Amino acid sequence: MTIDTASRAGHGTKLSATALYAMATASGIAVANIYYNQPMLGIMEDDFPQQITGFIPTATQLGYALGLLFILPLGDIVHRRKLIVGQFLILAFSLVLAALAPTAGTLVVASLFVGASATVAQQIVPFAASLTDPEKRGSTIGTVMAGVLSGILFSRTLSGFVGEHFGWREMFWLGVPMALAASALMYITLPDHAPVSRMAYKSALRSLAHLWRRESALRTAALMQAALFGSFTAFWTVLALYLATPKFNLGADVAGLFGIVGAVGVFAAPLAGKVADRKGPHFVVWLGIILTIAAWLMFGVWTSLIALVIGVIVLDFGIQSALVSNQHIVYALDPDARSRLNTIFMTAMFLGGSAGAALASAAWSYEGWIGVAILGGALGIAALFIKSLEHRRGTEGDQQGKRS
Repeated sequence: MTIDTASRAGHGTKLSATALYAMATASGIAVANIYYNQPMLGIMEDDFPQQITGFIPTATQLGYALGLLFILPLGDIVHRRKLIVGQFLILAFSLVLAALAPTAGTLVVASLFVGASATVAQQIVPFAASLTDPEKRGSTIGTVMAGVLSGILFSRTLSGFVGEHFGWREMFWLGVPMALAASALMYITLPDHAPVSRMAYKSALRSLAHLWRRESALRTAALMQAALFGSFTAFWTVLALYLATPKFNLGADVAGLFGIVGAVGVFAAPLAGKVADRKGPHFVVWLGIILTIAAWLMFGVWTSLIALVIGVIVLDFGIQSALVSNQHIVYALDPDARSRLNTIFMTAMFLGGSAGAALASAAWSYEGWIGVAILGGALGIAALFIKSLEHRRGTEGDQQGKRS
């Protein structure tokens, strides 16, 4: 019995604790590369024109989006262990190119490749789900996602420190051995895993539209998480601007400390996964949506620094809980298409986050913090509406089945 056949039968190959934590660590190392450049832009401007360095984070995010769309589907049709190891090697090469970049244009191109190859983190998450028994899948996804969140959390702190004291090129050089170590770690700990599908690459890309049309649960999860992630990015987009207003008169250093407060998300992910295993993922999704709306209600009504601290904890718990549980739902739809399902889910979430950031900037310009709070709350309500529609369709379907 193959791994995926076993998984469909409900007796998947057991994933060792060593391999699981190795996957969480490697995922964090991978995703951290997307955020290294953000705190170092001011330092990069000493070497390159300001007009061009501003494109570096954009190129990294664009590369990540392209990687989600064009690289992630490979997880279903090629040898996953080789793919993951290979992507880390490409990531290391891209970091070398960034560290050696003689011009800003070269650095922008290198950043594009860094972003694309960093999507290896999203190869690891569905792979971990494939290697786990269904009754433990939520806990497994939560553990790996805790690694992803840790990478996001500490990446800016690390790059800010290294860039300030040693230089921006040194941060990219530091990323090289970390990527190589992750590649070696995955080579040693990951089990051999044959492709779950024999379809051609073009067919895999074309199947994305088919999966979107076929799986209503995928559409619900993707649209809902897009709204929630848009709400999340809306907060972080304008936080530093809000703290700099006369109401608080606080600098970027304090805004950075809120990232440490956001560390609760590291604990929320595995906790949400365990609750999803016991009570079902839909229960945790509902809870995540309610917490998100509650956080924005707090932001809008109670405008103080304490409210921001409490609110960001509630918001982070809500967003991450819903994320882990929606992934739990999506990965259970088709064991042979988990990477392609993840492509659709993460691309939708990424686009929602980008839209949330753009809308938050506009809301801040027109109505200030209260406008952003209304926007964030409205996105949470949109997620609630999408989930309610799914629940209503399911209830009506059950009633029709009983009548027939």
